[in-house]
Amino acid sequence: MTQPVFLVHYHEIGLKGRNRSSFERKLIDNISFLSKDLPVDGVRKISGRILVHVDVEALGPGLVLDDEGFIEGGLANPALDRLFQILRDIPGVARVSRGWRTNRELDDIRRVAAKVLGAAEPFGSFKVRARRSNTDFPIGSMELNQIIGSHLCESFPEAKVQMEYPDVTVFVEVIQGSTYIYADTQPGMGGLPVGTAGNVIALLSTGIDSPVAMWRMIHRGAVAIALHFSGAPQTDDSSEYLVREICEGLSSTGGVKRLCIARIGDYQAEIANVVPPKLRVIFFRRLMFTVANEVARRMGGKAIVTGESLGQVASQTMENIRAVDAVAELPVFRPLIGTDKQEIIALAQRIGTFDLSTRACADCCTLFLPRSPETHAKMREVEECAAKMDFALWAREICDSMQIVECRCNR
Repeated sequence: MTQPVFLVHYHEIGLKGRNRSSFERKLIDNISFLSKDLPVDGVRKISGRILVHVDVEALGPGLVLDDEGFIEGGLANPALDRLFQILRDIPGVARVSRGWRTNRELDDIRRVAAKVLGAAEPFGSFKVRARRSNTDFPIGSMELNQIIGSHLCESFPEAKVQMEYPDVTVFVEVIQGSTYIYADTQPGMGGLPVGTAGNVIALLSTGIDSPVAMWRMIHRGAVAIALHFSGAPQTDDSSEYLVREICEGLSSTGGVKRLCIARIGDYQAEIANVVPPKLRVIFFRRLMFTVANEVARRMGGKAIVTGESLGQVASQTMENIRAVDAVAELPVFRPLIGTDKQEIIALAQRIGTFDLSTRACADCCTLFLPRSPETHAKMREVEECAAKMDFALWAREICDSMQIVECRCNR
């Protein structure tokens, strides 16, 4: 019997030694969760791969099968296209392939390989890459390449075999009791499965940098609790709606657990009345970190994540970073610290947050900004000003009134 399937390939997980099975289980669990509304009829591990079975009946009443049981028109189906995209966006997935599962009979393997190559038309050249996962299949990989290649040459006499840079590569993998044949294969996100690295409190603005920083931590297996600071009521609440869209845009990763919206405009006004203008930005950041400490206590965060890049703005010099970090009770991760703006923009475009981050909206970061902010803060002066305010009390007040939005996450 021939069945449509997706094969999920992974790389870094395979290097985990004794912990490999736990990473595989996390990835299977995440795939099952994120694909539960799509035509999937089971997710399971096979040798070196994760197999996603397609529920053919769920593809719709207009589905037509040919005489051999293949979907007429191949696997180009809107629901399957959506599933393909979802699988590629899941952290831990190195590559995704969609094709067919059949038995280990040579006649059936040849027949399915011809169907797979035919679905890739038009093409002028092709090659076959066959392998077997163990020796209980009597035909070796090299011989299987020759057998399938000869059959495809007969089936497509106008096409030529080309070993380097062919138009189409037909993959034939004999794994355990089945054969998997495909030509449509695309790279995934890579990284590690969400849920393997704990929760982080990700400071999320509406700018370009912080969504990319949060994505990078999700890519490494972390679950993000997004913390957005709104300038309301000193500004309007437009940023609050925009960060919702950003979190929704990253929902396909399954790595955003919730969005916390903290309104700090009035507290910023209080800071502006107390500290010298040149130190306002530093104290706005110290308040944010103090609130992040409180959110971590309430929600179980293990680290704080920011989108800072060294030297990009006044608050991101080494001295100012030190002055802000002094209030942090957790490790502070800065995944973008060594990247320049063009690199960050390119990654934002890749993950789909750039267009959202370039929309104009009111932002707490622009409130009460001085003309000449301090770039090399002195800790003694900072601590003298800090003694005049009770940030711990403010943080509790801010968190008590914080708006919490649950997101699509399996954790």
